[in-house]
Amino acid sequence: MRHLSALNLWTYRILKAVIGGVFIYSGAIKVMDVKGFARMVSQYNLVPDQLLAPVAYGLPVIELIAGIGLIFEIPGALTAISGMLVMFIGILWYGILKDLDIDCGCFSTEELKGHDSLKQALYRDIVMTAVCGYFYIYRFIRVKRGQGWSYIKKII
Repeated sequence: MRHLSALNLWTYRILKAVIGGVFIYSGAIKVMDVKGFARMVSQYNLVPDQLLAPVAYGLPVIELIAGIGLIFEIPGALTAISGMLVMFIGILWYGILKDLDIDCGCFSTEELKGHDSLKQALYRDIVMTAVCGYFYIYRFIRVKRGQGWSYIKKII
């Protein structure tokens, strides 16, 4: 049983580093090309022009902070990442339904454009959302096993 617990701990840590790293990388790439990211966001026609600059600057910074927070288990980081993933899934689904011929804007403005790009990004975000679900379950079980109720703050 101990071996299984250690395996789960390492699986949790590795997945946490991967998801956190994806968000750190994604945020950093967008911060380095804010104008390109703003152009990409505007192609979805979901953000009013007045809010385009705050979204283009703010979202990548939030991604960066949340990725770092997930790796270091800062309370609220998992919730922020889960919320962003749900939002991204909705936006990608919108792009697919509208048959938009644009890139997803997930990592850079140089990504492949087109419907398949949006579908691939949608599938990737669904998998990352499932991994976040695993994080919540793992943390809940860890609390249940007597690791202390103070840890419950990290679940949220």
